[in-house]
Amino acid sequence: MNPPPTALDPSPGAAAPASGATPPPQGTDGLAKGRIGTSDLVFFVVAAAAPLTVLAGVAPFAIGIGGPATPLGYLVSGILLVFFAAGFTAMSRHVRNAGAFYAYVARGLGRTLGVGTAYLATLSYNLIAPGVAAGFGYFASTTIEDLTGAEVPWWPLATLCVLGVGVLGWLRVTLSAKVLGIALVLEVLVLLVMEVGILADRGTEAFDTTSFDPSVLASSAGMAGMFVLVIGAFTGFEATAIYAEEARDPARTVPRATFIAIGFLALFYAFSVWVLMGGFGTDTSVSMARAADGPQLTFTAAEQFVGRWLADSMHVLIVISAFAATLAFHNAAARYLYALGREGLLPRRLARVSPKQGSPAAAVVVQTVFGLVIVVGGALIGADPYGEIFLWSNSTGVLGIMVMQALAALAVVFFFRRDRQGMSVWRVVVAPLVAFAGLAVLAVLAVVHFDLLTGRTGAVNTALLVPLPVVLAIGIAVAVRIRRLDPARFARLTEVDVERD
Repeated sequence: MNPPPTALDPSPGAAAPASGATPPPQGTDGLAKGRIGTSDLVFFVVAAAAPLTVLAGVAPFAIGIGGPATPLGYLVSGILLVFFAAGFTAMSRHVRNAGAFYAYVARGLGRTLGVGTAYLATLSYNLIAPGVAAGFGYFASTTIEDLTGAEVPWWPLATLCVLGVGVLGWLRVTLSAKVLGIALVLEVLVLLVMEVGILADRGTEAFDTTSFDPSVLASSAGMAGMFVLVIGAFTGFEATAIYAEEARDPARTVPRATFIAIGFLALFYAFSVWVLMGGFGTDTSVSMARAADGPQLTFTAAEQFVGRWLADSMHVLIVISAFAATLAFHNAAARYLYALGREGLLPRRLARVSPKQGSPAAAVVVQTVFGLVIVVGGALIGADPYGEIFLWSNSTGVLGIMVMQALAALAVVFFFRRDRQGMSVWRVVVAPLVAFAGLAVLAVLAVVHFDLLTGRTGAVNTALLVPLPVVLAIGIAVAVRIRRLDPARFARLTEVDVERD
């Protein structure tokens, strides 16, 4: 390991020793150790990505913008994130902290920027969770009306989602993993049934190899906008590191789960979109996606190639998918609140853990209350649950996560710059630099094409973008103040790792 940092902002790459770790605040215990295995981590990650929601709710928009090469767009995005994961998982062997991105950036690029990243992460994850809950309310309300004719307002359903997720977040984390696993299997199963129906009807005609022609992707007028939508489909894969403190043998489970999750999502998205487009013919599917009823493309394919029952099943399962995604992001948000409470960067009460469940109980309560405020507040002002609460909160949150991913990739390079710890140059230098460049470009594209994410322009987009740099700046200012007033405390930031146990 590298030498321990000084009391001042450490030189990037300095790894904090386990022996000097700061213990949890008095009256708290650490998160339950050794409860999460590789499969549990994969369920958390892939369920957060919500494959059915992506393929039924987002993929048609991506197809309409990106055109014939959209399947390749998903594959290229997956490859970029594999480059990111190469360095990300190399660093996970040395940094095991529920603050994940915060700890990575702090260890690689300095604690000052790390604290700014911590605040940015907390904002991003805490915005996404209630946003997806509002999406649950919308999907549940429309599904109930379609199947029974009964009109149920979205907000009571979203409220039940927030409360249900809060209960599961309080209980043992393994229970959440089981719930997410069941939801994920159902999502994947219903999509595979649709794909089998398409292939049974269309045969090899469904496979249009031009969709994977790089020249077709390069010539697409909507390539930039398409990538903005596509990269968001992978949001949540980085959660493998968030659970490192609770994982069994994190040095093995975290890297393994990260690569499995990214690989599965990239191949599944690319293949599913390819078959979906092949069902109608590539050019026809692009035209359909751009039409007024384009968002129904996946449901139309399910009904046409299999039957109405499958389309109805998809409507029901997309509700389950939204619940699973809410649970996954709630758990991630709660662990960031817990990690920052433990560091004293937020009220220390947030670091209180349930002695019986081993969960971040106080953080779970705060995240749940925040979700209720967003949902009930949105209902009181008459906000649209999908077009405003869901899309707007997720747009800000996803962009924040993209920025953090880019910073984390760069942090890997600086962390290993003096001592590669036996890692190859490709893994800790080349791959992270490629990932940083790609993610930085995508983050800029997301800002330029933010209207594709929000469905709005002008002042609304400005209001949604401003919180990100503001919160980052606040975090940096807090770090500078701690460094000036209490250098010893500043030096201990991010040193609470699983290794202390």
